[in-house]
Amino acid sequence: MPERPHPTEGQLALAARLADGEREGEGASVATVPASTYTDPARFELERERLFRRLPQVIAPSALLQPGMAVPHDGFGTPLLLTRDKAGRAHVFHNVCRHRGTRLVEGCAALKAPRLVCPYHAWAYTLDGALAGLPRADTFPGLDKGEYGLKELPSAEAGGLIWFAFDAEADFSEATALTPEFDAFNLAGHHLYQRRVHDVPANWKLIMDAFFESYHVQRLHSGTIARFFVDGVSAADTLGIHQRSLVARSEYKDVNLTDWAAVRRVMTYTYQLFPATVMIVSPDYVNLMVLMPQAVDRVLVEDFMLIPSPPQTPEEEHHWAKSWALLDQGVFGAEDFHAAALGQQGLATGTLDQLTLGTLETGIAAFHAQVDAALSA
Repeated sequence: MPERPHPTEGQLALAARLADGEREGEGASVATVPASTYTDPARFELERERLFRRLPQVIAPSALLQPGMAVPHDGFGTPLLLTRDKAGRAHVFHNVCRHRGTRLVEGCAALKAPRLVCPYHAWAYTLDGALAGLPRADTFPGLDKGEYGLKELPSAEAGGLIWFAFDAEADFSEATALTPEFDAFNLAGHHLYQRRVHDVPANWKLIMDAFFESYHVQRLHSGTIARFFVDGVSAADTLGIHQRSLVARSEYKDVNLTDWAAVRRVMTYTYQLFPATVMIVSPDYVNLMVLMPQAVDRVLVEDFMLIPSPPQTPEEEHHWAKSWALLDQGVFGAEDFHAAALGQQGLATGTLDQLTLGTLETGIAAFHAQVDAALSA
């Protein structure tokens, strides 16, 4: 039998802090964030250059790619192609044929095929990026097929997530260091139930902000998930450049901290992966949200719902479909993302010079400090 997942010392320490009655923000004071952080086009371009073009970022969960699968991906502003080769290794390529620059795989649907064939002249590539063949090879005298593989971007698969970077010198050490955290939830063994891309008319940081605080839960989510959580009971810490937070569900005070399954039933972990990914670990499923900024006032958010195993019965399918609708369409789409859009509309008026953060919103201030540091590096 496979070994049961084990929590990390840090996960248990955060749970102990919550169970002992610690409250996030105790001893903190009111903080502010300049409103221009969300509305200044010049700042957005700097973020695009120094965060999204330099740093490793999550592109998808491992569960997206089955062996022999390729998935086109356009969310980061350039045509990309995710594949998993026959050896099981994940790759991130430019979705561009090496012959004449044609987009290799059309559309955005996943496909399963041993080779990827260019629609223009039928150059064919295996899923590890190698050029496998080309028609009328005799008309390309001296061409070395080994020099004409697909252009690959740096990437790393760790703990059930696929990270990539546009910068050839990107350091993935802080990403791979999170592997024990995600192994504690058996993330790599999860099944992809659903995925959907939301087009949100808001600055990307307004969405990140929402997942650094629980202050809004009882208000914004009063008709959906508020009943599951205790108001304002949360704790947070850092994992290098990333943050980890924990919010309390009912009966959290009586939890047996040596029983990992019991901890997960009464406490919900959220990981804010720098710069722009959020992972929420509910008791029986995981939502991964990958943010892909398009403009100062527009961001694509791809929501993935991961479940322990594929549904086996109509009852299981009904359960997961209900959970997916509640979170993706309700809590995220109709509430969190809508609130971000309303926030962008308000900030665009220029009425506010700054946003005010209370002591339940200290994670937001820490995140913006991290962004500022990265922009100055």
